[in-house]
Amino acid sequence: MTDNNHDIEQPEERVPRRVIGTPSPAAGNSLLGAEEPATEEVDVPGVVLQDERTAKKGEKFAALLFVIAFLSGLGFIVSYVVFQVGDVEKTQVSNLALGGTLTLTLLALAAGIVVWVRLIMPKYSLVQERHPMVSDPEAREYVGETFLQGAKESGITKRPLLRRTLLIAAAPLGVAPLVLLRDLGPPHTNFPSKLRHTVWGEKTKDGKPRKLVVEGTGAPIRAADFNSPGGILSVVPEGFEHDLNALAKATLILIKFRPEEIKSGTNKNWAPNSIVAYSKICTHVGCPAALYEQTTHHILCPCHQSTFDAADGAKVIFGPAARPLPQLPIAVDSEGYLVATADFAVPVGPSFWERGDAEAEVREKGGHA
Repeated sequence: MTDNNHDIEQPEERVPRRVIGTPSPAAGNSLLGAEEPATEEVDVPGVVLQDERTAKKGEKFAALLFVIAFLSGLGFIVSYVVFQVGDVEKTQVSNLALGGTLTLTLLALAAGIVVWVRLIMPKYSLVQERHPMVSDPEAREYVGETFLQGAKESGITKRPLLRRTLLIAAAPLGVAPLVLLRDLGPPHTNFPSKLRHTVWGEKTKDGKPRKLVVEGTGAPIRAADFNSPGGILSVVPEGFEHDLNALAKATLILIKFRPEEIKSGTNKNWAPNSIVAYSKICTHVGCPAALYEQTTHHILCPCHQSTFDAADGAKVIFGPAARPLPQLPIAVDSEGYLVATADFAVPVGPSFWERGDAEAEVREKGGHA
């Protein structure tokens, strides 16, 4: 008796299985996986083939540009990993490396494609067949009559007063873009310097230092009244309580510490009675950093969770912010009120607010930012 399990015929020639991920056995350099018939170069009307010598040069030049694009692309990735930010100098180096390598990558890639098209691909002269574009005389005459009839019915030709006042009404719309573009900050407005300084550095009309007043009420703050450790106030400059442009840079958070709680990062000469004033504008992207945790002395920005140590010069301990919140130099005047003795030593707000130019200006003056 024959075992049927052994009677299955095996194929004489088995095709080996292809491992997943390996290319299919395409023939030669074919793009479609099958051998493509060779085509002879024939003269086609409207098609100008490139000279083979020129095409060879273009091929080498385009390949060189693509290699440069590849290397500069790798350089962009390496620069992103190697050049970290943390201060102005490191940020400048990082921006230069990233911007330079990315620019070179895009330019080399685009130039390579242009060389490919210009020196390798054939040129085509295409002629699109279309019917005559000019309408027949009857249609043009009808359109002209219709236009003149509409103009007559509208009164635009018969009533010059209406026409002239319409032009006058539309004139401001043509001037409006010039007025709007003025807000971009032309050179005569010295726009960059406006980002470097705040009104805290300005004296009052009577030449006295500007007082710190409570945001919302405008009440000046006596150092003796602000004596509870852990207390915090949102503070604005006297005389600018309703100036939104000034408050966008000059708003403060005022914190009362015990003397032993203040660490070396805080300038104690600017902290009378252990009261410290920091900019409320987060150094990441400018959100109000106003959340305060009394037990840890941490200031938190709610937008991106940047956290600052208020007891140690508001240095960054967590989050994307790249530098501490600037501390404002304050003192107690003869009447016992808290006043600003000078402007911030460094620019407030996001680090990209002209910070590099501002620190260069400080270095030129022989100071320290």
